[in-house]
Amino acid sequence: MLASLIEQPKPLLVLAVILVVGVASGALAKRLRVPSVTGQIVAGILLGPIFHVFSHSTVQGMAPITSFALGLMAVAVGSHLNVARLSGATRRLVILLVCEALITPVIVYGTVMLTGAATWTTGLLIATIAISTAPATILAIVKETRSKGVFVKTLVAAVALNNIACILLFELAHMVALTSLTDGQDIGVAVWLEPLKALGYALALGGGVGVILVLATRHVVRSDRLATLSLIAILATAGLASQIEASALLSCLFLGIALANLSPDKEEIGHEVFDSFETAIFAIFFTLAGMELNFDYLGEAGILAVLVFGARIVGKLLSANIAMRAAGATNRVRKNLGLALLPQAGLAVGLMLLVTEDPRFPEDVRGLILALVLTVVLLNEIVGPIVARIALARSGDLGKDRARLIDFIHEEHIITDLKADTLEEAIGRLTDVLIRRNNLQVDREKLLASALQHEEWGSTCLGEGLAVPFADLEEGRRIVGAVGISSEGLAFDTPDGEPVHCMVLLATPPSQRDHRNEVTAAFATAILSDSNIEHQLYHARSPAHAYELLHHDEAEDFNHFLED
Repeated sequence: MLASLIEQPKPLLVLAVILVVGVASGALAKRLRVPSVTGQIVAGILLGPIFHVFSHSTVQGMAPITSFALGLMAVAVGSHLNVARLSGATRRLVILLVCEALITPVIVYGTVMLTGAATWTTGLLIATIAISTAPATILAIVKETRSKGVFVKTLVAAVALNNIACILLFELAHMVALTSLTDGQDIGVAVWLEPLKALGYALALGGGVGVILVLATRHVVRSDRLATLSLIAILATAGLASQIEASALLSCLFLGIALANLSPDKEEIGHEVFDSFETAIFAIFFTLAGMELNFDYLGEAGILAVLVFGARIVGKLLSANIAMRAAGATNRVRKNLGLALLPQAGLAVGLMLLVTEDPRFPEDVRGLILALVLTVVLLNEIVGPIVARIALARSGDLGKDRARLIDFIHEEHIITDLKADTLEEAIGRLTDVLIRRNNLQVDREKLLASALQHEEWGSTCLGEGLAVPFADLEEGRRIVGAVGISSEGLAFDTPDGEPVHCMVLLATPPSQRDHRNEVTAAFATAILSDSNIEHQLYHARSPAHAYELLHHDEAEDFNHFLED
């Protein structure tokens, strides 16, 4: 009986052992000041390829669990692609997407071709796989480090778009390679349409399930039923995608995107219902990922793998730097984004398997891609999480996912081109921003009238270019706001005769009036008592610059953490 237990352990026992090892190794890694992900991957390597505690077939039996975990994380990543919340980041995300889709694969492809170790079709496949960044790894590190800010928003959204681009370009490269290698046919229109078909399948599946889930939970309030419906939705999306041979990752990404945009304020559905099990899910996923890594191909891949690994790093750093410069991003984002995009895992292996398990490819091509991709992924999974954590720390976003006094002011709530001829017109424009960016279901004219009425009772211009008008919300539980900045200044009739450079419009329900007074005092303290912050805020080049100024470490004097 004991021998059977050791040689043929039951799946639930294997799962229990993996969970214990994963949680313990993650905790140990944190004590050593490295990401939990790294500790869990290393523990998995020890359990699997080093000491062979469990057989390869036993690890493969855990595939449904890892598929669900990856689908869950893909939904979470997709949920960061809310159109309204990303309005201020659109320019830098679009430019980054273009740069990532061009620069990284070109550098990797050139490196492979210069070595002369592979054909052009093999180089094309390897180059497109190099685009991918591991969404699960990034999400796990962001959550573990409680990071929040412009950098994190850009990073997570970029990873989602990055994976979409990777899958589409790989589909194209895959079809081009097959057409060229198998029968020497000319590359026709059907080949170029293949990526669009893959995108269409994933969009229809993920978006369709998202619509059904939103409709099904419209009148559901019980948490157990919300969790059940969310579980069904994620399993159905991943399962149906596998059944029709579509991309499960891409389908789950679109499910998350659909939920984020169709029900942005209903966080009780989708990935959020699994928050209580988040630590366990991450521990199992990354420990299993380490167990599946294979050292047998290190020698076979040789120097080419090291060159591809280095070329991918250069491509990521260069594409992020060029994109962020072109988009006018802040220095913290520009200098660190490329480092945070280095982790690579599940998607790369999944795309690799589409080639290595396809008999239409020659055996030598399959062998080279298997050895090369597994080795590069191994290097990226060990180095990537550590570097990504360093990037988060250098960006200033690490540890910021805690409630702050003006935490409700995000990048998308700030405009830096406020123009108006009258105070009423300026308040009207900020009212539009406030309603649109906060998804408020209120009467616009009624809200504007409330702000103007308060203005009649007493000017909200606090002096030295700062005005903090406010309006009343009849219902709701949270304070919302919008910030307008004018570097030239708005020539209104103000008590001190100074033009208005910064206007902060607040809308508060009855329960948040004290919070509103604290926020007003915080802005007054920040601007009226610190000429340096005043000058920088009044001349902020973009909403991202203004946001960083209001939320950086030095801002804790006025924008303090509420738990402190």
